[in-house]
Amino acid sequence: MTDASHPTSVAIRAATVDDVPLIRELIEGLADYERLRHECVATDAQLRETLFGARPYAEVVIADVDGVAAGFALFFHNYSTFLSRPGIYLEDLFVQPAMRGRGVGKALLQHLARLAVARDCGRLEWSVLDWNTDAIGFYRTLGATPQDEWTVYRVTGDALTTLASREEQADDA
Repeated sequence: MTDASHPTSVAIRAATVDDVPLIRELIEGLADYERLRHECVATDAQLRETLFGARPYAEVVIADVDGVAAGFALFFHNYSTFLSRPGIYLEDLFVQPAMRGRGVGKALLQHLARLAVARDCGRLEWSVLDWNTDAIGFYRTLGATPQDEWTVYRVTGDALTTLASREEQADDA
């Protein structure tokens, strides 16, 4: 913990292709924290291509504290048909355990909020694991509200391949 009379200075910067190994390490740290390391198959080559290649699919910002990488946020634009405006979807936010309690998470979210406003986005949103009560409490202090009426659905792996290869049928919805 940092002494409140000497707040930590957090610098937020856009990640570059040179940060790919760091981004992967932070993703692996997040996977460990979320107890999902077995699902983490990200490689430097994949990250280089999907974040910095010909068609970047997401953006990353890095939070530095005293020149040390303290955390990151990975995000991309989504779109609200009801608002007729883009939004920012925060896919992942992670702060190194040793850097927690220093305002790093808040600085990352404030940076994304400023970016959303500057880009004329209608909202900033993200998902949180229901067991992560510390994060839920933190997000509420920032004014975030849960969207309890929505349930996330996902198609992945073999189910995604099967769905993609199905031929259309007249009785499909």
